[in-house]
Amino acid sequence: MTANLHTGTGAPPEEHTGTGAPPEEPPYRIGRARSVLRVVAIASCLPYVGLKTAWTAGSRLGIPDGSPLLDGGTALAVANGATVLMDGAVVVLALLLTRPWGLRVPAWLLVLPTWVASGLLLPIMTAFPVQLVVRILGGGGGRPVGEGSSEPFLDPWVFGVVYGGFIVQGLTLGSLFALYARERWGDLWRGRLRDLPENPTAPALRATAVAAASAALVPGVTHLLWATGSTAGLEPARATDRTSDFYVLEAVSLLFVVVTAVGVLLLAFRRTGGLSLRLPLVLAWCGSAQTACWGGWMSLAGLMGAGEAADRPTAASMVTYAVQMLAGALVVTLGAYFFAERAAARSVPARDAPHESRMS
Repeated sequence: MTANLHTGTGAPPEEHTGTGAPPEEPPYRIGRARSVLRVVAIASCLPYVGLKTAWTAGSRLGIPDGSPLLDGGTALAVANGATVLMDGAVVVLALLLTRPWGLRVPAWLLVLPTWVASGLLLPIMTAFPVQLVVRILGGGGGRPVGEGSSEPFLDPWVFGVVYGGFIVQGLTLGSLFALYARERWGDLWRGRLRDLPENPTAPALRATAVAAASAALVPGVTHLLWATGSTAGLEPARATDRTSDFYVLEAVSLLFVVVTAVGVLLLAFRRTGGLSLRLPLVLAWCGSAQTACWGGWMSLAGLMGAGEAADRPTAASMVTYAVQMLAGALVVTLGAYFFAERAAARSVPARDAPHESRMS
């Protein structure tokens, strides 16, 4: 598989010649498309990192008068530093997915950061374009639904620059990871649901899938209520400052909760046997990443911004995001076991083949 990834041709590795020396490894090459994707991914980090660095140095670029960011103090400086490191991780991932040393990285050390990046970028990639369309159509994206007016936070152009960069990061990193994963692990998701063997752990995996789907009901109902105008469980400041952006984001959160449940149940129960295995895997990946990682991000953001009583997260919102994280964690755990079993099943014939040859 390593030779396949080196050449990008899909050709099988060369056999030993019998001289005792392994065949010469072909030179590492990547196609022009991957090179371009890597450059674009790294370049897309520059606007966000530049703004955060400027703010940490004392600049007010893009920050209007009256913004709470002006009174952030040490906590805001620490948060800016942490988010710069997170965006810097995109650069590391882009290199890892396109350089020779990336082939030697353990699977979990690559997959876990990519999964987290997916969870943080997917809501922006899906919600921000819809929010722009709603505003263009006169949806009142900048006006609170409740009484009063929201405090200025950032100049409008900042959101376009930053979120535009995030969308490019998501598209480029997603493309690079798909190409990398197809070369390294493509045999693990080929086929259809009906082709999956019945393993001894199947009952436990089905129970985990049911638990994850059941847990997803809690955030699903909550996001449905918030998306349709209810303020139940919302902190007062957030309820007052609702805009069309808020409703779009809640609708997107609800969509990913549904995607999570559908993906994991399809994978566990396989009722539609003719369906390609890739579809439920993609649904489970995207859904679990968004529900778990975005739930964790919103919990952290709520706690960090909980200065005044009106800004403090309610018990309902904290429970919602906590259960989101639980549901996403259950799904990704099920996925890890699924791929571990598939990899083990594929490796058994490879280990037995030399022994059978000697027996004959």
